[in-house]
Amino acid sequence: MFVRLAEQHRQFVQDLVMNLQALAVVLEKRGYLASCYTCGGQMNSASFMVSLGDNHLIRFLVSDYGITWTEMRDDRELMKLEGAEAIAQLQDLANLVKYKIQSFGSPPEVNNLVST
Repeated sequence: MFVRLAEQHRQFVQDLVMNLQALAVVLEKRGYLASCYTCGGQMNSASFMVSLGDNHLIRFLVSDYGITWTEMRDDRELMKLEGAEAIAQLQDLANLVKYKIQSFGSPPEVNNLVST
């Protein structure tokens, strides 16, 4: 049972890393400074960052050790979430990209919609 759970977890992390890479590409195409770095070819960890302007930065880390969402403004940490809460916040950002930015087409829209 534990071997199966470990493999499912590895697959989950790999899927999350691939989605982070795709989100970074979409955000860059929309005019945001975004990046997603992975370590090695196994896709078992990633560091995703996006600047939403006005010194507003989102950092999302995923690895076998955990998942964190950190939101900063003016070099101060506004919010730090872990696990399922971090993934839910990432989904909110992805939904904004998918629905709001397509509708309005300007980067400042995200500034007003991502939690502060």
